[in-house]
Amino acid sequence: MPITAREVRLKSRPVGMPEVSNFEVATVQVADPGPGEVLVRNAWMSVDPYMRGRMYDRPSYVPPFALGEALQGGAIGTVVASNDPKFAPGDLVDSMFGWREAFVAPAAALNKLPQTGVPAQAYLGVLGMPGMTAYTSFHRIGQPKPGDVVLVSAAGGAVGATVCQIAKIRGCSVIAMAGSDAKLEWLQTLGLDAGINYRVGNLLDNVRAAAPKGIDIFFDNVGGEQLEVALEAARPFARFIECGMISIYNAKEPPAAPRNMAYIVGKRIKMQGFIVMDFIDMREQFLTDMTQWVKEGRIKWQETVENGIERAPQAFLNLFTGANTGKMLVKLA
Repeated sequence: MPITAREVRLKSRPVGMPEVSNFEVATVQVADPGPGEVLVRNAWMSVDPYMRGRMYDRPSYVPPFALGEALQGGAIGTVVASNDPKFAPGDLVDSMFGWREAFVAPAAALNKLPQTGVPAQAYLGVLGMPGMTAYTSFHRIGQPKPGDVVLVSAAGGAVGATVCQIAKIRGCSVIAMAGSDAKLEWLQTLGLDAGINYRVGNLLDNVRAAAPKGIDIFFDNVGGEQLEVALEAARPFARFIECGMISIYNAKEPPAAPRNMAYIVGKRIKMQGFIVMDFIDMREQFLTDMTQWVKEGRIKWQETVENGIERAPQAFLNLFTGANTGKMLVKLA
């Protein structure tokens, strides 16, 4: 018997900073699953900065969101009904059918979550895409060595905080940049070597004070001024992991910084952008290591949670004002 559920659609394409009015919540009838299909009711959904790029109508590594249709993103849910032998009612699954309370999908589009004793929503965070983003790129691009000095931007977010902890596990010295003292207080509980509030004082002076001999690895989630400062502080042969550029995602004009890209040549800096699927071959190693570290208490995380699908647009907007500490989630059930 069909069920009634709500979903969030893209109503209009944002220009500059998105607004709640760019989204709409619609009520739909979710049909019974057909052959090989599964009906899932979501319990958690993720909002992530990369989704902003899909709101532009332009070519990218993934197609743009369509106007008038439900958005997509990571979600955790419970199987309600199944016409596939691999899934049974009550199974916990993850999918890319977020932004909706319930859905029907082919079984091949779902992954059954293992019984690890870890909270289910962790598979949207440290054991999901943010964790895999941090783990794979830090190892593959950063090539960390014990004693390396690692500078992390947006360290209070889901990816940045995970990078900080992996770097400590690998024997590195870690300097975290975040936008509030409250975020830095939490980050310091993770055993980091220094924390910098990028909103206070001169950022370059503060980074030089924390890393007087320079940095070996920069994990960049922000771009702009923070990238410029990292280029100034880089040692020869530093590795720059370009994960995101959140400082310009909503920009209407080209950014003023960085103005010192020539350092890439003189300092022989390796700078590489990526998307997480570039390193899909590392998925099993990621899950093995991270699950063990989580169980051992070596990887910790925080969550910022909004309740109800109607709060999903605001949760997404809050990513761009730094309102979240750790993973931003929406609880649906």
